Amino acid sequence: MFTGIIEQTGTLVSVTDRGGVRRITVEAPGIANRLREGDSLAISGVCLTALDVDPTYFHADLAQETLDRTSLGVLNPGAKVNLELPTAAGSPLGGHVVQGHVDGTGIMTALEPVIPESSPHFNRETTDWTLKVRIPENVRQWMVHKGSVAIEGISLTIAGIEDDTISIAILPLTYWRTNLHALAVGAPVNVEADVLVKLAYQQMQSTKKPELNLTESWLVANGY
Repeated sequence: MFTGIIEQTGTLVSVTDRGGVRRITVEAPGIANRLREGDSLAISGVCLTALDVDPTYFHADLAQETLDRTSLGVLNPGAKVNLELPTAAGSPLGGHVVQGHVDGTGIMTALEPVIPESSPHFNRETTDWTLKVRIPENVRQWMVHKGSVAIEGISLTIAGIEDDTISIAILPLTYWRTNLHALAVGAPVNVEADVLVKLAYQQMQSTKKPELNLTESWLVANGY
C-alpha cells in the first residue's frame, strides 16, 4: 500500500523489449540503495517489482496489462517518474490509500500558474498552480468533488469537476518535488481513483436505487 506522498523523482534511462515484457531502467540514487531484489515500489503510481538493483539504478518489467493501462508504455529515456516506497505498517497516512493499481490514463489539459506569468508578482518558484486532467470515461463515476485522486501516483484533492475534466490545486512543493513540472500539456497521466470511493460506489449500486447520487454528503452519511 502507498499513500501518494512522492519521495523523489527518478529518471528513465532505458527501455528494452524482452520477449513479451518491456524492461525499464530507472536512475534513482537515494531510493535504489534502499531496495532489494523483489521489493515493490510505485513508479508514477504503478506498483512494480524492483529487479537487478544497485546503489544508483533499478529495473522493472512492464507486462502487457501495464503497457495497455498506464502511461509507462509511452515514456522515452530521459522522462521523469515519481517514486514512492510502500508505507510501513503503523506509519502515518499522510495522503490517502493508494494501491498502485492504475484505473486508466487521463490527459493533462492544463497546468497553469495561479498568478499569470505576465504579472510583476509572478515567481515560478513560489506560485501555486492549477492542474486540469481529462478523465477516461470508465473512471469518471469515481470522481467526487473534494475527494481524493492519485495522478501520476501523487495524492491530490479534486477541487472542481466540469464534464469530463477535473481541476486540482497544486502547491509549489508538489509542483517541484514531482514530475508535474516536467510534463507538457497533452501528456498522458496515470489516474487511480480513491479505493474508498470505489467501494462506496459499489455499495450504492448494490442498493439498486438509481436515484442515489455519489456525493460528498452521501459518503459522509455512509461512514466514508
